[in-house]
Amino acid sequence: MSNTTLRSPNPWRASTAASKPRKLGQLKKHESKWAYLFISPFFLMFLVFGLAPVIFSTYIAFFNWDPLGDTVFVGFDNFTYLASDSRFWQATGNTFAIWAFSTFPQMILALFLASVLRNPKLRAPIFWRTLLLIPNITSVLAVAIVFGQLFGRDFGMFNVLIGFLGFSHVDFVSNGPAGYIAIATMITWRWVGYNSLIFLAAMLAIPNELYESAELDGASRWQQFRYITLPGLRNTITFVIIVGTIGGLQVFAEPLTLAGNFNGGDSRQFSTLTLFLFEQMFVEQKYGYAAAIGIAITVIVLIISLINFMLTRRIASEGAK
Repeated sequence: MSNTTLRSPNPWRASTAASKPRKLGQLKKHESKWAYLFISPFFLMFLVFGLAPVIFSTYIAFFNWDPLGDTVFVGFDNFTYLASDSRFWQATGNTFAIWAFSTFPQMILALFLASVLRNPKLRAPIFWRTLLLIPNITSVLAVAIVFGQLFGRDFGMFNVLIGFLGFSHVDFVSNGPAGYIAIATMITWRWVGYNSLIFLAAMLAIPNELYESAELDGASRWQQFRYITLPGLRNTITFVIIVGTIGGLQVFAEPLTLAGNFNGGDSRQFSTLTLFLFEQMFVEQKYGYAAAIGIAITVIVLIISLINFMLTRRIASEGAK
């Protein structure tokens, strides 16, 4: 009789199991409504402050737009004029020069700092990681003003050091290549800590067993970094390059502070794409032409991001072979 009791199904348990999927389905449906409600503010903000300005900017790029006067449809004239505007191409060259001087040294320094922070023997790691974020939360304008004083022609600290070494002072304002280095130094100082923490997070995700096995096989620190760390950071490096490219093409406060005007200097040596856009919109009040510049910047960012993505996928596929 006890065996019969053990083998007989439990009607309460069966009814509970039968009703459980129905309750779970109702619960998921109920929770999904709240989920849509909670994420709706983001989409509303994106539609109002993200998508709507993009659509409106694309629309006015085909007009000679005057918000207080007559608006004339000009078709692709703004884009045609942009392609032949030497100021636009000079601003593009300046932007890419500053981007090159800041992105690649910044990545090397960020990788080095992340490797140092990954050391398990490092004392007070949380303190050092927090310290790296201080430049990133500092006001951009304050950073630009301080570095503008450091790169001063007569009494700046860098020129004092250059004079101490026996060289003549460098005018970082009137000298284009020297000014690129000054602006790139500001950008690097502000973002190297942030990128170091991104690389550190990716490094911590790499299993320690790989390093232990490599160390037992006699691999040096450099070999471990080259054959274990770098392959594990491919996707992170792609992310940092793409984000750095987007940020580098939008650099604004640093060249503005160093040049002292929206033209980017007397000979437009520091005029970047965003400075040129700001000048055309708020100084020249050419709203349609400024919108065309914004579309051109977006296209440039998309092209470079696609190139970075394709190169990284190719490197990853070759590494997998």
